[in-house]
Amino acid sequence: MGWLDDLLPAVVGWLYLAALAGLAVYGLLGLYTLLLFWRHRAALAPRPGDPPGRAMTWPMVTVQLPVYNERYVVERLIDAAVALEYAPGRVQILVLDDSADCTTELAARLVGRYQAQGVNIQLLHRPGRVGYKAGALAAALPATTGEFIAIFDADFQPPPDFLWQTIPAFLADRRLGVVQTRWGHLNDGESALTAAQAIALDKHFAVEQLVRSRARLFPKFNGTAGVWRRDCLEDAGGWQDDTVCEDLCLSTRAVLRGWEFQFLPQVVAPAELPASLGAYKQQQARWAMGSTQCLVKFGRAIWRSPQSLAARLYALLTMSAYATSLLLLLLLLLQLPLLYWQVRFSPWLVLLGLAGLAQPLLFVIGQQALYPRWGGRLRYLPAVLLVAVGMSVTIGGAVLQGLGRRRVVFWRTPKRGGQAVAPAGGGYRLSPGRGALLLESLLAAYAAGGLLLALSRGQYGSLFFFATCLLGFGYVAGQGLREWWAQR
Repeated sequence: MGWLDDLLPAVVGWLYLAALAGLAVYGLLGLYTLLLFWRHRAALAPRPGDPPGRAMTWPMVTVQLPVYNERYVVERLIDAAVALEYAPGRVQILVLDDSADCTTELAARLVGRYQAQGVNIQLLHRPGRVGYKAGALAAALPATTGEFIAIFDADFQPPPDFLWQTIPAFLADRRLGVVQTRWGHLNDGESALTAAQAIALDKHFAVEQLVRSRARLFPKFNGTAGVWRRDCLEDAGGWQDDTVCEDLCLSTRAVLRGWEFQFLPQVVAPAELPASLGAYKQQQARWAMGSTQCLVKFGRAIWRSPQSLAARLYALLTMSAYATSLLLLLLLLLQLPLLYWQVRFSPWLVLLGLAGLAQPLLFVIGQQALYPRWGGRLRYLPAVLLVAVGMSVTIGGAVLQGLGRRRVVFWRTPKRGGQAVAPAGGGYRLSPGRGALLLESLLAAYAAGGLLLALSRGQYGSLFFFATCLLGFGYVAGQGLREWWAQR
């Protein structure tokens, strides 16, 4: 079997190189994003602008608030919507309630109180969750009177001047279909986990969304804290529930129909970050699955669209970016046997690894662009990277599910609203899957074995990778076990 002894290391080596090259492609995507950000970074600077001409006749705006079992935050959300400033009599508020718990009673009581004060607000309750969030938004359209539709998820607190800062953009451009604003953070200082999430989101909005909007690279709507022109929404086919990322699905169709998008980084809508690892994994798994579903659904249409080659490639690569978790897992599984066989690669492969530095640099740029005292926030950057590595099992599994395009339950992300303990049940799935916990624990042990082997063989170039995987999978598995034990 000597030929097999030679063939197996060669096959594993080529698979390793393929995975490394795949990660390098996404590293180059980060570098391209960085270069475009440098070109468009001036758009982040605050612009005083002129106050809106409030004497004119302003278009009707409908504010939609989709909620499902949000008893901890629904009242805060409704209060924030009612506090929105705009032309008198030109705002309609719709609470889209799919709840099966006391949320409906809480919302109905507060809506009734505001109705008695003359506020144009309605509670639309559906007894079933047909189509989940997309279904609720679609069902509300017949009752929607606004020419523009602002959407806020339950964990958001839009600033009072949100409409004054967003609606004028539509009046200046009749082909503008969507305005997306930047997400802020209500609890980023709560823990290292929430601080890490904030850094990741800041990178997405301050860098990636800015680039996508200004460079016209298939910009997207983030599902909340944004405004749709109703004509655009209907022209693009309305809300569809065949993916779990209804926002990306609709915005992709709108771009394909030729509508314009605008990202307003100066307008910030604060939101609550998932406070537990289980809730964060749940959120990220849904985003990964939905993005992959949209890639399968629209990949061919995107490639055949009249958009520029750069826009088409950018859209396809960003939709598939969650697959980097699978590539990372493959690298980990293959590196240990390659180390055991003492397979040597060309030193030039270091250049592929250097391409991966662009993504961490984007996190740094996002902090520098948004915060005057940004240096102190970077102490949580290692947590960002370790959590990303440790969640590869969850994300990779979601990507594989998304490739199948089968319908799945839309698990909402738990919101605490300042409560010490996150809610359980009622459409929230907080307990981590035992299979994922087992795999994460095994991968941590596997990385520890690789670390020891690298030390014994003097292969110090592998130490950082194995140590990162050990810490990442070890943290995620350990925290998952702690949360599972606390919920028993």
